[in-house]
Amino acid sequence: MKTPTTGLLKLILPGLLCSIGVISQMSFAQNTADDIAKYREMIADGNPSELYEMAGEELWKKPAGPLNASLEKCDLGLGVGVVDGAAAQLPKYFKDTRKVQDLESRLMTCIEKLQGIASKDIIDAKFGVGPKKDMDAIVAYVVTHSKGQKVKVSIAHPQEKKMYEMGKKAFYYQAGPFDFSCASCHAVDGRRIRLQDLPNLTNPEGAIAGWGAWPAYRVSSGQFWTMQQRLNDCFRQQRVAFPIYGSDVTIALSMYMAVNANGGVIQTPGLKR
Repeated sequence: MKTPTTGLLKLILPGLLCSIGVISQMSFAQNTADDIAKYREMIADGNPSELYEMAGEELWKKPAGPLNASLEKCDLGLGVGVVDGAAAQLPKYFKDTRKVQDLESRLMTCIEKLQGIASKDIIDAKFGVGPKKDMDAIVAYVVTHSKGQKVKVSIAHPQEKKMYEMGKKAFYYQAGPFDFSCASCHAVDGRRIRLQDLPNLTNPEGAIAGWGAWPAYRVSSGQFWTMQQRLNDCFRQQRVAFPIYGSDVTIALSMYMAVNANGGVIQTPGLKR
C-alpha cells in the first residue's frame, strides 16, 4: 500500500539526487580549481621562462646573420632599441612595413633588415627548434620588460581598426569537422575543459587572463610557448589547418584579444601546466 510519504519521495527523490549530483560536481570543480591555483603558486618561484629571457637578452645583443649585427637597433614601436613597455602596445601599425604587426612578425622584420636572416627561414622552421627556439628566447626577453604594465593597444589607425575587425570575424568563424570556432571555448563565462578554466576573451577580465598570461612556459611540455604557437595549437584542437606563422589571421586574432584586454595588467611570461 502506498503511503503519502512514499508517493512524495518518488516525486522529489529524482530532483534531490540531481541536485546532490550538481552540488557534488560544483564542489569537485571548485576543489580542483583551488588545487590548480595552489599548484601554480608552488611552482611560481623559479619560472623556467627566466632562462629563456636570459638567453634572449644574449641573442638581442649578439651580432649574428650575414650582416653580423645585433638587434639593439630594432624598433618595436617605442623607438630604436626600446624594449621596456614595447610588448604592452603590440600589435600596432608600422609605417616602414605598412602593416599591423605583432611582436613575432615585427621581430622577423628586424632580424631580416638588421641581420640579413630571411623571414622564410623562421616561418618554415619547427616550433621549439632552430630559428624558432631563438625567437622564443627573444620574445621572452622582450615581454618580460612589459610585466606588470597595462595593455595599451591602439585601434586609432584605419589598418589597426581593420585588423581588429578581422580578428573578431576569425574568432567567431566556425570550421573543421566539429564546426568549432575560438568562441566555442572562449566566449562564455565559467566554461571549463579538462579541469582547466577557459577565459571569456570577449570581456576585459577574461581577455587579460588569456592575452596577459601568454607567452608562457608550459610545464607539461617543458617548452616556452609564444602567442603564435599558442594560436597554432588552438587551430590544432579545432581540427583545422595550421595558420602560417606570422600570418594576418594570427595577428588579427592577437589584435582582437589585446584590444579587449586594454587596461589590464600583463603577467607574462606566464606559467602553465
